Amino acid sequence: MNENDPTSYSLLTYGWVMVVSGWGGVVTYLRKRRDGVVPMFSFMEFVGELVTSAFAGLVTFFLCEAGEVAPMLAAAMIAISGHMGSRAIYLIENQIRSRKGPIDGA
Repeated sequence: MNENDPTSYSLLTYGWVMVVSGWGGVVTYLRKRRDGVVPMFSFMEFVGELVTSAFAGLVTFFLCEAGEVAPMLAAAMIAISGHMGSRAIYLIENQIRSRKGPIDGA
C-alpha cells in the first residue's frame, strides 16, 4: 500500500486535482444553465459547484492513491467525480456505510 500521507503530495499535484475536478464542476454548471435550472449567471451556484466538485475530486484522489489506481485512470475518475459533485460524495458515503456500518451512529 502507498505510504504517502496528505502532506506528502506537492502543491502541483493538488493543483491538478483541483483543476481536473473543478472543470467537472464547470461542466455541471453549464449543463444546469443550459437546462434552465439556474439563471443565466448565478455566482453562488457557480462557486458552489466548484467547491463541491473540488471536494469530491479530492476525496476521489485520496481513494485512488490508497487503492494504487493507475494515474490516468485516477485522473478520469477525479474528473468524473468532479462532474458528479454531491452525487459522488453521496455514493462514496454509501459505500463507506455499507462496509463500516453507520458513520454518525444513526
